[in-house]
Amino acid sequence: MSTKKKIVVKIGSSLLANSDNLTLRYAFMNGLLSDLAQLQKEGHDIILTSSGSVALGLNMVGKRPEDAGVLDKQAAAACGQPLLMNAYRQVASEYDLQVAQMLVTVDDMEERRRFLNIKNTMLRLFENDILPIINENDSIATRDLRVGDNDRLSAKVAQMVEADELIILTSVEGLYDRDPSDPDAKFIHEIEDVTEHLESTTGISALGSGGMLTKMHAANMAQNAGVETIIAEGIIERPVSSVLNNERRFTRCLVRGETASPLKVWLSNRLQVSGTLVVSNEVAEGVAKKKRGINRMDIISLQGDFSKGDVLHVYNEDGEEIARGLTNFSSEEIMLLARHLDMPVENVIGYKTKSDIVGAENILVLEEKHLQLEAPEHDLKVVIPA
Repeated sequence: MSTKKKIVVKIGSSLLANSDNLTLRYAFMNGLLSDLAQLQKEGHDIILTSSGSVALGLNMVGKRPEDAGVLDKQAAAACGQPLLMNAYRQVASEYDLQVAQMLVTVDDMEERRRFLNIKNTMLRLFENDILPIINENDSIATRDLRVGDNDRLSAKVAQMVEADELIILTSVEGLYDRDPSDPDAKFIHEIEDVTEHLESTTGISALGSGGMLTKMHAANMAQNAGVETIIAEGIIERPVSSVLNNERRFTRCLVRGETASPLKVWLSNRLQVSGTLVVSNEVAEGVAKKKRGINRMDIISLQGDFSKGDVLHVYNEDGEEIARGLTNFSSEEIMLLARHLDMPVENVIGYKTKSDIVGAENILVLEEKHLQLEAPEHDLKVVIPA
């Protein structure tokens, strides 16, 4: 490796914590941080996305992974996070590696201003040769307001810093075309289209919240951001550099096509659905051809409780997601505007602003490389113009 890279490394709970007694695997931590310290000395910028806080805290709240509820896991995260970071700090100090903790929520990653603030913090840590260690803030995140898995979180981080590589370390060598326990399973060395492999990626680990399916979703998010993803086994000796130097087997997910602007990439890679709009097939066709935005007369129905500046998912009448875009109005304002089509915008909502619900300049039209999200089925608000 001769050129400097930005590298995001994701490690799961099964690598960090012993599944039987829920204690740290110090041998793995030593091998990992020794490797990352060397890569940093070679000039690379490294970010570590780490699971493990919940698993490490379960003993303190008297629960096992299989019977822990949401409140148990939140309490376990509060107990386990300081244990995890203290271990990272102690092991890192043996290799003259400085570390910093960053706990984030789904709102931090989905709201544009907070997203950019996190990015700026990480870039400043890079300038001071400090390794950011990122985890979701599981102690305050509820089931409905959480990223859900650190695979997709790591992909968002890779998108954020415009990384060169996303390396997801797991308990298997990479992706197989079926369950690896099947003697006829074939190893997949390289992937261009992750959608072709979704059916063979079911199942999760005992300690983690994700499995190979979430890794495919993360790889798709990274691909859209121009980031190559590598899925590899989390070995003890040089787990990251051995992959970067092609010294062992792994699955590589290639970047597809040209990468959009940072704003359009941010629009495409969503962790949750803030709100949805349904428009006619005719309007959807115009949006897909990048010829128009969406105005209040176009809306058949809307869903969700969202604010101005949130990202909306746009569906046609057939239920197909066609685009994502920044809304200029809240859900309440859109309801009022759609029901008073004969009144000027400023008379309805009390201030003067753009008339488009979503402007053409703030729309990302989905392509085949983007995984579509199904619209939530609850709280549907039907807009009926007066």
